[in-house]
Amino acid sequence: MQPTFFIPHGGGPCFFMDSDPADLWDKMETFLRGFVSGLAVRPKAILLLTAHWEEPQVTFSTNPAPDLLFDYYNFPPHTYELTWPAPSAPDISRQAVDLLAGAGIKAGFDQTRGYDHGVFVPMKVAVPQADIPVSMMSLRDDLDPAHHLAVGQALAPLRRENVLIVGSGMSFHNLRVLIGPGDSAESQEFDRWLTETLALGSEARNAALIDWAKAPGAKASHPREEHLAPVFVATGAAEGQAGRCVYTDTVLGAAVSAYQFG
Repeated sequence: MQPTFFIPHGGGPCFFMDSDPADLWDKMETFLRGFVSGLAVRPKAILLLTAHWEEPQVTFSTNPAPDLLFDYYNFPPHTYELTWPAPSAPDISRQAVDLLAGAGIKAGFDQTRGYDHGVFVPMKVAVPQADIPVSMMSLRDDLDPAHHLAVGQALAPLRRENVLIVGSGMSFHNLRVLIGPGDSAESQEFDRWLTETLALGSEARNAALIDWAKAPGAKASHPREEHLAPVFVATGAAEGQAGRCVYTDTVLGAAVSAYQFG
């Protein structure tokens, strides 16, 4: 059975920039480079929930040949010429919608969407050969934690079929802080809370995540929670398995971490 992950996808095309300060993204890139290749069994497909796609209901891409959505701005021209031709996994998307329907959760399909940078930027590092099919999944646009936990719970059976479930976001996402001077004490507080919370038993963990906004440093770390919401799905799909921090660093003055369940 595959684990589930909540991973950071960095800032824009950060891993493919030549002009960034030395080693700013190196630790994150090293983590991303190894989190798929280090699995005991290579997954047959990846179900990836991206923080950069929101719909009125959870939606899955069935585009047979996804292009790349360069949904970042004011970066060097070469970062708009990146390629990552991974095949889609429409069969996994259809299976996911069936699982959600069985749990009474509405979901849909999108036949045209390409891979946004929450998908192709981290996956180009993790799977450079682009040879694992990807089912791309949206958030529901209300970002409700309880709903996304339930979505993850419904999708958990895919893990037993050698599908790797990945939530792609950031454990800290306050752009005003990231582009400003100094370190963020709030990010450190929230990071500690998140690490401790994800290690709890499922009932206590889910209750805490539903009330995440009451955590220390929560709203300073996530003025809007779209980059946190993928952790709700990854946690729901964990089926009670404890989450552990598998990467942490201070990036642009903020604590950023990644988590594995199982």
